[in-house]
Amino acid sequence: MASSGLLTLTERGLYCERGDFFIDPVRSVERAVITHAHSDHARPGMKHYLAHRDTVPLLHHRIARSISTQSVEYGEVIMMRAVAVSLFPAGHMIGSSQIRVEADGEVWVVSGDYKRQPDPYAAPFHPLRCHTFITESTFGLPIYHWPSDEIVVDDILRWHAANASCGVASAVQVYSLGKAQRLIGLLARHLPLTVSPAIHAANECLRAAGIAVAETSVLSNATSQGMLLRGLILASGPNDLRDIPAARATGVDMAFASGWTATEPGRRRNAGAGFVMSDHVDWDDLHRTIDETQAEHVIVTHGFSAEVVQYLREQGRSAQVLAI
Repeated sequence: MASSGLLTLTERGLYCERGDFFIDPVRSVERAVITHAHSDHARPGMKHYLAHRDTVPLLHHRIARSISTQSVEYGEVIMMRAVAVSLFPAGHMIGSSQIRVEADGEVWVVSGDYKRQPDPYAAPFHPLRCHTFITESTFGLPIYHWPSDEIVVDDILRWHAANASCGVASAVQVYSLGKAQRLIGLLARHLPLTVSPAIHAANECLRAAGIAVAETSVLSNATSQGMLLRGLILASGPNDLRDIPAARATGVDMAFASGWTATEPGRRRNAGAGFVMSDHVDWDDLHRTIDETQAEHVIVTHGFSAEVVQYLREQGRSAQVLAI
């Protein structure tokens, strides 16, 4: 990597030797700083986890109650040897964080996954100035531009009304942690919501931690046909509905909410309708964020990293790919 090598890539993941800790490590380590609770960033097997206070309950829920954790607030500085570590909102999901690392006046920021659109439950992204910025690029192509949440909600409501008029239930397949809660926050005042057991379990974990996720019904064999037709189902997968009697009786139109539906219908996992909603930055917000960091060097990972680096270099920026 560039500059002083405050962070370097090892076979276990992104490592800060001067502070002796890893960020979102991919293999077992002594000390892990975690950006958020999704399984591709928060893995089992670490001896100690440090994360934002809203992420820690999710780590216990998804990994194990017995893991060793330390919770921090946004902006709180933790000294790890001679390195100052602090977490700031990433906007990706509840508790998601950028990791700011500083030593001897040099600042690096690891974005984790992030978005700039508002979220009913996630703290909004906080731009940070730094010398080196490590950014994701999941949707790092200029073909990706996200519609507003208002447009997506209107599309879902029209689709639901059309299905209901035909006596068909409506279900949206979403990730059980993050996207599900975002849609609950956006849709709860419009429709009764029924969620799969996996989404319900995540909701209950968050509610127990003091996050006021809107109330929903739990999908079960007792769920009535009337409830399915009046409301909207949020499912973590098509198998959630396979053995539900009311779903078999009414039939279900299964949609998918993802950024991938903007350009790749085949990635909707055989769903019907596709609603363009992502918890990652689109092309414009990616480059707006890079500009706001005023970083001298940009390191790009997770997605279309080569394409983003090429574009940045064409703009005269110092940039490189990081293949984690």
